[in-house]
Amino acid sequence: MLVRLVTRPCSLALLLCACTAMPSEAPGPSAGPYALVLGTAQDGGLPQVGCERELCRDAQRDPERARLVTSLLVADPASGRRWLFDATPDLPEQVELARDHPASRDLPGPRPPLFDGIFLTHAHMGHYTGLLHLGREVYGSRDVPLFVSERMRDFLAANEPWASLLREGALVPHVLRPDEPLELTPELSVTPVLVPHRDEFTDTFAFVVRGPERAVLYLPDIDKWEHWSRAIEDVIAGVDVALLDGTFFADGEIPGRNMDEIMHPFIVQSLERFAGLPAAERAKVLFTHLNHSNPASDPTGSAAERIRASGMGVAADGQLLDL
Repeated sequence: MLVRLVTRPCSLALLLCACTAMPSEAPGPSAGPYALVLGTAQDGGLPQVGCERELCRDAQRDPERARLVTSLLVADPASGRRWLFDATPDLPEQVELARDHPASRDLPGPRPPLFDGIFLTHAHMGHYTGLLHLGREVYGSRDVPLFVSERMRDFLAANEPWASLLREGALVPHVLRPDEPLELTPELSVTPVLVPHRDEFTDTFAFVVRGPERAVLYLPDIDKWEHWSRAIEDVIAGVDVALLDGTFFADGEIPGRNMDEIMHPFIVQSLERFAGLPAAERAKVLFTHLNHSNPASDPTGSAAERIRASGMGVAADGQLLDL
């Protein structure tokens, strides 16, 4: 799989540092639709607030080791349109990372819409709190389509400050039905897929984004694979890239916590489960949504090397995926 990276701006907490560019293994995006990885960290980002772990200290010292909260941008150069998947606490920085994507985007006026639509997976901190930046206190967006499940729409409508975003017209909710594709353009569609994941506030969607040549699965949060009525292997078989929940590398990662109560598939469990897949299937897997405790966040470490040796990978902020 071809990995392409774009320049990532400095962390907002490190504005006095000199910005550094991520390496590029290929020129910019192709003329066709593509996805841009805007973040790969769990809800609190890397470094996480108050964190004294070595991974956090390394990210504080070196902006290239930092990771923004998990999000995805889908861009269509032909129409100049783009769509956001998950509105994270890092939205201001991610808007800068998405600047000029696609390059054909040219909207008039002092406050053009930042996105032509926003898709939300669920109502946990890292996936929807960035919506606040679209309200009148900050950007003052108008009539941005918000694609959500019925439970997510009802949750937003019933709770402030989210309800004011809907009431004042910053966001216009559109209910998605599981497994029903939504056409974005004649060459792009998005299909929501219901997954099990601590659904105390809302249910949880994964999304399959299908372009003219390739399809990407965006699945940042799920309970253990065996809790799902679908076989994840079958879902992987139907796409070309699978961005999968890699929140934790292994049990025992968080001292003092019973990790049996934290419903995510450990990366080591996924490596074992997928070990029997053909190499081409394993190569589709990129882990994302990495917790600040996850040693796979360090691309030079032994955890990341173990993932690579298994024929899989870890997604990177700024990674481009052709559709």
